[in-house]
Amino acid sequence: MGIAGDPVQVRNPEAAGVRTTLGPFLTSVLPVAGFSIIEADTIEEAVDMVSHSPCAVAHGVIEVWPLKH
Repeated sequence: MGIAGDPVQVRNPEAAGVRTTLGPFLTSVLPVAGFSIIEADTIEEAVDMVSHSPCAVAHGVIEVWPLKH
């Protein structure tokens, strides 16, 4: 594990194109559907990996939080 860096929000509604927004989306009033730890060499690679997930494609949002060593 490590210290979390600045998050990136990832959306890809209807698989029509990936949109990213800097900063967190999640607040305490929203449900957390789950989390995963993935390994990627860059933030861009991580964004590409999650942009194809059902949540990102179904008008949801996925936050990518890089972990610093």
